[in-house]
Amino acid sequence: MDRQEQPTRAWVLHPDIKSSDSRLRRGRRSPEHAIGEGVALASALPGLEVIGQTIVPLPKTRPGFLFGSGKTNELGNLLAENEVELVLIDGPLTPVQQRNLEKAWGLKILDRTGLILEIFSDRAQTREGVLQVEMAALSYQRTRLVRAWTHLERQRGGLGFVGGPGETQIEADRRAIDDQIVRLRRQLEKVVKTRDLHRSARAKVPYPIVALVGYTNAGKSTLFNYLTGAEVMAKDMLFATLDPTMRSVQLPSGRDIILSDTVGFISELPTELVAAFRATLEEVLSADLIVHVRDISHPDSETQAKDVEQILTTLGIQQDVKRVEVWNKLDLVEDAVRDALEIRADRSEETFAVSALTGEGLDALLETISNRLTDPKTEETIVLPWADGRKRAWLFDQGVIEAERQEEDGFHLDLLWTARQKKRYREL
Repeated sequence: MDRQEQPTRAWVLHPDIKSSDSRLRRGRRSPEHAIGEGVALASALPGLEVIGQTIVPLPKTRPGFLFGSGKTNELGNLLAENEVELVLIDGPLTPVQQRNLEKAWGLKILDRTGLILEIFSDRAQTREGVLQVEMAALSYQRTRLVRAWTHLERQRGGLGFVGGPGETQIEADRRAIDDQIVRLRRQLEKVVKTRDLHRSARAKVPYPIVALVGYTNAGKSTLFNYLTGAEVMAKDMLFATLDPTMRSVQLPSGRDIILSDTVGFISELPTELVAAFRATLEEVLSADLIVHVRDISHPDSETQAKDVEQILTTLGIQQDVKRVEVWNKLDLVEDAVRDALEIRADRSEETFAVSALTGEGLDALLETISNRLTDPKTEETIVLPWADGRKRAWLFDQGVIEAERQEEDGFHLDLLWTARQKKRYREL
């Protein structure tokens, strides 16, 4: 096999930083589960072979190298013995720490942010997704122009945006990157305007939007495929879905909805990506109902759920938006635990224990979704100017006009409508 075709030998290091704050300790994932997610992230990137992993206990971080000098040398020897080509640090690295460790070990290094950017750059399919990844990568690279790559010159090819020697970020100065970000932002604004037009078109259709959200690999795409009959990529892999997918679905009650599958969330999501993918997640912002899908079989399911809620808050999701919680992957849970979960879920009107793979529990979920989207109607009288025929036609299409009178100042309309219809009328 040609050298270029061989997978890159990678090693995952998870810095387990101790904290004296008991509140922080309670909210932390176990280091074993954390490094498992780091390995899963690395495995999600084509061309990598994870040959080893190490949890590195740290009393505190060192500003220059992250690790102390003794631990830096010890890890360097371990990596050299295993002929490692790429080190993945499951956590944030400052530009100085990254440069110093690369020089000390003579290896390419990616931190958690860099790795997630690599995965996103590999997966994005739509024009919007590609532009957002490029912007996020440039923002990340901008802080790392100080990196010295001479010791790696052509040792191996780059992986992509945050790739190897000789690539754009090495020669580019901050001004060039800033100019490129401005150019990409303008292109992205055009794409977002197109999405706004599509959203305005959907506002004319009385279909509520139901958004699936959840931690990456929670089974959102499997649930989406089961409910819609679509064939969105659903694999046991982190970030299998990046670009938003929408399909119309008819509920058993006969009610039509628009179901949206979104990018999976993850703890310590890079700030660059939260900003860059806000437009992708606008379907969540405008959703009538949010379905939070959890992998209930995962040992860190509770922590993952808190991470998702935190990101939803960061995105500006209001607490009054209707939501339900789906405990997915029930088929992977042992019988005794499964019975207890089903009992707990039955006690709540907002929680459902299901298996998106087998379809178990989904009938009750769909019935509740239908009920939640049946909004109470209120009576209201509005006055439309004579020239505003478009809004009048929309109201007739919606079937909300109870009576109409023509007065000197325009049409006086007696309406019976839902809060959602009123909101969409205002958006016209």
